[in-house]
Amino acid sequence: MEGQIILAVGIGIAAVAEDLWHRQISNWTSLAALTGGLGWHFFERGGHGVVSAFGSALAGFGVFLAFYLLGGMGGGDVKLMAGFGAVLGKPSILLEAALWAAAIGGLMAALVLIGRAIFKFFKPVVKLAAAGPEDVVSEDVVSEDVEKRASIPYAPAITLGVWLALLGNV
Repeated sequence: MEGQIILAVGIGIAAVAEDLWHRQISNWTSLAALTGGLGWHFFERGGHGVVSAFGSALAGFGVFLAFYLLGGMGGGDVKLMAGFGAVLGKPSILLEAALWAAAIGGLMAALVLIGRAIFKFFKPVVKLAAAGPEDVVSEDVVSEDVEKRASIPYAPAITLGVWLALLGNV
């Protein structure tokens, strides 16, 4: 169990850092979680551990894929939950982690909405100003930047959910 916790903490820190700084979770982080989880469960329980971990990874991917298809989260979040599914190794623990992540994510969204409402109240007009013709920014760049700022990084919620589920099952 100690190795599983170390793996979950390391992957979680990497995913949260990437999501907060780049607003993306790299494929390398999710792949490290997947291979690390499968490897850890192989050494702990052999072939049965790998089968259970792989099933848990598929379950994590499937649950979050629905939210991705509805536009509620990014593809990196889906792959991260699949990787964490392999680390957790059991669908029951994965379900607990997903429920924790949903609760934490909902709380984060509420806090962001409250913060935006407060910002709107105190700053009624926000303008993009260009210094000159050479500084004009295309609409594509502006809309992409606004979209990134409007999104909520979900890796912190996923990571905390996984950690709480692991702590509850120690």
